[in-house]
Amino acid sequence: MTVRRIATILCMAVFSLAPASRARGVDPSVQELFKTVQPMTDDLARYRYLTGAIRKLPTDDQMVARQLLATTENELGMYAEALSEFPIDSRKVYTGLVPQPGEWQAVSAAEAIARLATDRRIVMVNEAHHDAHTRQLTLALLPRLRALGFTHIALEALGDRDSGLAARGYPTWNSGSEYVHEPLFGEIVRKAIQLGFVVVPYDADSDTAQGRESGQAKNLYERVLAGHPEARLFVHAGYAHIDKAKGRLGDALPMAAQLQALSGIEPLSIDQTQFREANPRLPLSAYDQIIAAFQPTEPVVLIHRGDERVRSADAALHDATVIWSADPARYNVTVILPSNKNATDEGKQQPSWYTLDGQAVPVKSLASTGVRPDWLSLHGQRFPLPINTTLCGHTLPCVVEAYYLHEPYEAVAADRYAFLQSNTESTLFLFPGSYRMRAKDADGKMLSEQTVSIRER
Repeated sequence: MTVRRIATILCMAVFSLAPASRARGVDPSVQELFKTVQPMTDDLARYRYLTGAIRKLPTDDQMVARQLLATTENELGMYAEALSEFPIDSRKVYTGLVPQPGEWQAVSAAEAIARLATDRRIVMVNEAHHDAHTRQLTLALLPRLRALGFTHIALEALGDRDSGLAARGYPTWNSGSEYVHEPLFGEIVRKAIQLGFVVVPYDADSDTAQGRESGQAKNLYERVLAGHPEARLFVHAGYAHIDKAKGRLGDALPMAAQLQALSGIEPLSIDQTQFREANPRLPLSAYDQIIAAFQPTEPVVLIHRGDERVRSADAALHDATVIWSADPARYNVTVILPSNKNATDEGKQQPSWYTLDGQAVPVKSLASTGVRPDWLSLHGQRFPLPINTTLCGHTLPCVVEAYYLHEPYEAVAADRYAFLQSNTESTLFLFPGSYRMRAKDADGKMLSEQTVSIRER
């Protein structure tokens, strides 16, 4: 198993893994877990296996496995569960001055970044792989950057083998890593193709973290910038790949810094992995202070009030120094994601345990049955469709998925949610249109199927 395979699952800045057969610092039991999970193509089957396997690991080794489980929950549309599953606040602790409303103004991240990108050739945005909320901004930036003349979008999670992606117009299960299975990631790929972007895979295999960073930079340079002098590149990457200096990847020089050296072009780097929801969180964290002070309802950036150009909403922004960055040596802009509010009722009584394949499993805090965050409406663009476990019959766990009517079940679902216990309700969020909705079990057996249509109110 190569670094690319492991790192696409565990791409936190603190991890630098060699192949599983000779990984340094990785327990053999974790290596065996990766070996078993690798051939599993069904997300619900992988979830079922991981929930049992994690309990058999030594306590010190469970963190790695729980991040893998959190990414799987994310891919299954279990966004609240994914945040509560990963047991530590993996973000870098911020110890600087916390911005205050008297000095800073919160504005739409998508609008501000688009203005900053006006004269740029490379824009990079990162994500936390187990938190699909970090994909909302990229989706919002796509039409704005395309209107500015950006030509290519590079997506870390895509693989090199899906030659029919652009002609087909949608990703499938085999278009890349497991991250592509998550519905918001699928929408990024669809929207990029619809807008006319050239979609570029760029990840790299290597036995070292430095080798992977170098390979990514080389791929981006050779596949986009070297042969297309007029190209303008939008990169969606994981965690610290977008950094322009060492630090979050240890001694490895990040991909963004190496691409700048190769091309002579400084990227506009945007971080949104630090100031986002996490569970559990550090007490009185800077994130909580900023949320309380600015009360954002969408991804925002902070603009310095002392700059006359930002006193009106339509001011053109060109100087990145007027935008707050928590770590300006590494990235230009810090995005603050609002805290998650539940779009479904979380006040109902929950059992303390549920049964999974005959085993009693404790219900985790925040892993509410059916609770999904309100940002899934994408500011009212997607509409709620109530679902419940009657679609699953008497089989649990099961996943309920909605697919665009013109796409096959091999496509990435428009939205999905996995039920773990009976008598549960939840919601899918869908753009207006017609869909095929199905429920299936962890062995891939279809339990129900129907056609649904979503109309704008």
